[in-house]
This record gives sequence, C-alpha cells and structure tokens, in this order.
Amino acid sequence: MIDLGKRNVLGIGVNAIDYESAVAKVIDAAVGRQAMSVTALAVHGVMTGVTDPEHQYRLNQFDLVCPDGQPVRWALNLLHDCKLDDRVYGPDLTLKLCQAAARQSVPVFLFGSTEEVLARFSDSLCRQFPELRIAGRRSSRFRTLTQLERDELAEEINSSGAGICFVGLGCPRQEVFTYEMRDRLNMPLVAVGAAFAFHAGMLAQAPPWMQRHGLEWLFRLAHEPKRLFKRYLTTNPAFLVRLVLQKLGLMHRHRDQGRPPQHDVLFG
Repeated sequence: MIDLGKRNVLGIGVNAIDYESAVAKVIDAAVGRQAMSVTALAVHGVMTGVTDPEHQYRLNQFDLVCPDGQPVRWALNLLHDCKLDDRVYGPDLTLKLCQAAARQSVPVFLFGSTEEVLARFSDSLCRQFPELRIAGRRSSRFRTLTQLERDELAEEINSSGAGICFVGLGCPRQEVFTYEMRDRLNMPLVAVGAAFAFHAGMLAQAPPWMQRHGLEWLFRLAHEPKRLFKRYLTTNPAFLVRLVLQKLGLMHRHRDQGRPPQHDVLFG
C-alpha cells in the first residue's frame, strides 16, 4: 500500500496514493458514516483549478485527490520522487470500490448523468457484483439547483441507507457538487466523471496500451473532436509548460492559494 499524502502539482494538492490505499480510505469512511470528498483528476481536472482561484480553493479542500491521468502520476514522480507505478484511474477506482462495498455490505448511491446511463450502469454493476446493493439513483437535472432542491437531494441520499455516493457530472461540475455537498451527507462522495458512461457501455474507452502511455486524451479527441478540441489542445501544452516551470523552481504555487467561492453554484 502506498499513501504518501498530498503533494503540490501546480498549486493543487494531489495524493501520492495507490488503489489499495484509496479504496481502504473510502471504505473506512463509509463504514464509519463519515463525510469525505474524493475525486480523481487528470490533466484537465488539475488545470481547472490552476486557472480558477475559486476552484483551486475547492480542490484543495478535498480529502482525497487521486492521480487519475498518467501525466498527473508522472508529475508526482518528477516533482516529488513519489515512485508511483500506476495511476488511480476513476473508472477502475469505481469498480474496485464497488467490489469492496459489496464485500463490506456497504450500499451505494448513484448520482448524475441521465436515467438511461444510470439504468445501464446499475445493471452492469449488479452483473459484476451480485452482492452489491444500490440504495438509490438520481439523474441530473442539468441545471443549477435551488436551495430547496439541494436540501431535498441531500435528504434523499442520506435517507437511502447508502454508504458511498458516486457522482458523475463531468469535470468540474462534479467537483463543485462534491465540495458543496460534503458536509450535508454522512458518507464519502466520490467524483468519477466518465465512469458512469464507460461502465454503462455508452462511451468507448481507450485501449490499454494508450492508457499506459498517457494517450487516452488522443483517443477521446478522435471520438469527440468538436467537444474536446479546445480542451486538449490548450490545456495539455499549458500543463506541460507549468510543470517544467515548477520543476525548475521558476513558478511558485502554494496549495493554500485560491480564494473561497463567493456563492454556491450547485449543478445537479
């Protein structure tokens, strides 16, 4: 098990951690009915915090930030000599958590995406983990929630009996949701992005060799060029430039930088 705590990657605190330790932390919190905020960040996720002081603050309040992308793992190794052999990929973390939840009799709640995706995702999980209990699911309204809706949603999730809530709203909306809902739910919230669509069989995953070599972005760009062109062809080079500057000591970014959000913007 590897758990070296948080390390500074461009001003974002990212945990130098492996799957085993990440799963253990979340399951322990779930069994203890403890609030916990968890996400897995690839390059785009890190850069959302780098370019937005309020979002940087949110990310740095998370209890666990896993290195989802290979470049984020490489950054931890380059900057802090963490010697991580693997990333903690959100879709794989989801399955490992569900497997452990089934063994520990911890029910789960699924929040986000569409009803069709949730139905297929639920079916997939039940086939893989017959003992897993899905305590509830709620699709996204795809808009900002009112305070009343937020309170009703928190009550629905808490009263479902779930011990873990998976959140699939896409980055950065799922991190905003997790940050704002953390203290309203007595369980870990785990933001896992495209894991819902991947495991529902509605979004193709990159081949393993592309994932190992940090080329998943290229696979996704080829499949969704209009939506992802700007994201990957601007954020990836910006990440690399900033990484080099931090390594050379020419950019001083501190994890306590950023400013608290002025208003709740809960999208759900």
